[in-house]
This record gives sequence, C-alpha cells and structure tokens, in this order.
Amino acid sequence: MKMIPRIVVSLPLLAVICASKAICLAEEQQPPAAQLVRATVANEMAAANENGIKHMFRDRKKTPRGSMTRIYVETREAMAGMTVAYDDKPLDSKQLQDEEGRLAGLVNNPDQLRRKQHEQKEDADRTLRIMKAMPDAFVFQYDGTATGTSAIGREGVQLVRLKFHPSPGYRPPSHVEEVLLGMEGVILIDPVEHRIAEIDGTLFQPVSFGWGILGRLDKGGHFLVDQADLGEHCWELSRMSLSFNGKILLIKTLAYKSEEVFSDFRRVPNDTTFAQGVKLIEEEVAKGQGSSETAKAENTSGKAN
Repeated sequence: MKMIPRIVVSLPLLAVICASKAICLAEEQQPPAAQLVRATVANEMAAANENGIKHMFRDRKKTPRGSMTRIYVETREAMAGMTVAYDDKPLDSKQLQDEEGRLAGLVNNPDQLRRKQHEQKEDADRTLRIMKAMPDAFVFQYDGTATGTSAIGREGVQLVRLKFHPSPGYRPPSHVEEVLLGMEGVILIDPVEHRIAEIDGTLFQPVSFGWGILGRLDKGGHFLVDQADLGEHCWELSRMSLSFNGKILLIKTLAYKSEEVFSDFRRVPNDTTFAQGVKLIEEEVAKGQGSSETAKAENTSGKAN
C-alpha cells in the first residue's frame, strides 16, 4: 500500500500562515522552522482525511528475496490491490487465477472486505499519529534548499530543507510514537503548498515500537519516504525505502529491508467501489497480457523472416 503507503489545518490558521509567509518572502526572511513544520503537518493531516481524488497506480517492491509488482486502485471502501509480476515476470495462469480468486472473495464477502477496510484504517491511523507528533517530538533547523523533481515534490520548485533531532522534553503518549525518540534526519518541505516532499530518517539509538505488538528496533535503522505532486494539489507517495533490524516481543528477530517505487498514476472516479476497482485492475492486467502476446508474435515473425 502506498504511506503507506498518505503522508488539519483550520481556515483561520491557514490564512494567518499564508499572510505571514507572504510578508516573510517580501522581506527575504523565513518563518521559524517549527512554525513551518507545524503548518505543513496540519495540512498533511487535512489531506489524509479527505476522501477526494483517487488513483490507479503501480507499486514495485524490491526485497532481498526479489521483487513484486502490484497494481492498486484507491476506492471509497478500501484499497484494491493485485500482484501482477514477480521479479518483473508476469504471473503464470495458476498465479493469476489465485489472485483473481482472492479478490473475488473480497468482493463477494462483505465481512472480509470490512475487515480489510478496518485493517487499512488502523495502519493509516498509526501513521497519522506519528505524523501528528512530529512538531512536538523534534527540534527543527534550517539546512538550505533542494530543487524538486518529478518524483520529489513539484518539479523545478525550490524546497526547504530542515534537519531534525529529538526534542529533549518530548514524552510519547503511547508505544506508537516511541519510535520518534531515537530518530534524526532531514525533511524537505514545499513552503508554498505546505506539503512534505521527503523525509529521510535514521535511528541513532535503539528504540521501542508498538504496532499492536511490542518490539525493539536497533541503532542504524533507516527509512526514506518521498512524495510527489500529481497536479490539482494532489500528492502521492512516489518512493519508500526501509531498512531495520530488531526484535518482535523482544524474542523473535526482525530483519526488514525493502525499496518501493510508486508510478503510473491515473485518475479513477472518486466514487469508485471496491468491486469496480477490482474490475479496473483486471482490465489493466488483460491489456498487459494482450500487449505481451503481440510482442511475442512480432518477435517470432521477425525471427522467421
């Protein structure tokens, strides 16, 4: 899924922030780093809580065991997703049948679909809790600028670069936010749209975490999350890199490393149902199979000639 993978400001506050930003730009000054982060996080929270623009997209996830490519469709009920390739090779007929059967089971079983929706909401809520805590959990400092690209922020737009490290006085309200206690890194912010373009964080000390289970992450863990503007003020995850070692329940070893790239975003109707999302995916897979067969036929014909 896209942040996860996706990374609430009042109108009066937004008006004050925008007015302040205009004055600062005119004076060639910058607002306090903490103020910029707080406004940006508030805007990210607002965007995450909107049920607006929806997309179909591809996700290629690479781990030490190989790669997996999936097609996702955002729907009004839950995210519909289907695996379409392993190690960049399309599924065989048996694998494809299994994937189609799994999705059909969700479409035809409202209880299963509700459970999936509930699980996705829990994941999103945990992510939002971490994001909401960021302005209080960290101390931010200006660290120059960076230029946006097609995959990070808005292409050609100047992004503000901030360094961050834990705030000495921060006390996490639950196990979910404890991961922030040992993290430091860099964040890139679009100061005009108040959106996060990139977060690059590293664990400088071991930390506990709580995601329904208790665990511990070792020093040296790293994560990188990029967002990109797709137009119409709609931002989506474009890349996510995770590398962590630790223990689950302080007993079972945890070793996780992955690199995900999200691409080929296309609008779908905002009221798309889960069943309609599944149909869109199946049509996309059938289209890909048709193109593959055509390429094979042309290749065979070329060799014959």
